[in-house]
Parts: sequence; C-alpha cells; structure tokens
Amino acid sequence: MADSFANRADHVAAPATSAIPVVPSDTTALTDIPKALYVGTGGAVTMRGVNGSVDTVWKNVASGTILPFRARYVRATGTTAADLLALY
Repeated sequence: MADSFANRADHVAAPATSAIPVVPSDTTALTDIPKALYVGTGGAVTMRGVNGSVDTVWKNVASGTILPFRARYVRATGTTAADLLALY
C-alpha cells in the first residue's frame, strides 16, 4: 500500500505513526517524548511535561481520550487511568 505522506516532514501536530504502551513509574522517565498520550481506561493521569518542573494531575480523563501533552514522566502515584499509550 502506498503512503501518500511518506515524503512529508514529521512534526508534533502531525498524526502519530506508532504507539507504545506506557507503564507509569514514579522514578523512570519515558524513553522518548511522545506527541500525545492515549487513555484507554479513564481516570486520573499524573504527568510532568517535557519542560516542566512539577507534576500535574489530569482528573476525570475519559476513556478513549487523546491528551495532546508532551510528557516526560507519567507517574504511578496519582494515576488511576489504565491502558495508556504513548503516541509517536
């Protein structure tokens, strides 16, 4: 199948081309900074942004939500949402 967008430059606003499961951790940063996070099962998500210095709790995130947030950390403490995917 041909990819009509293969010759276009990737940027943060472009659609993701891969997704990797996220295991929340209080100490380990994400390996790479994603474009966004997908929340499969709703709840709270505690994150720190790529340039942030404090964690922020995103409350009542609905199942199926895509958060357009470039997270460096997704913390275990305070995160009740599940089935998280980092979108690249």
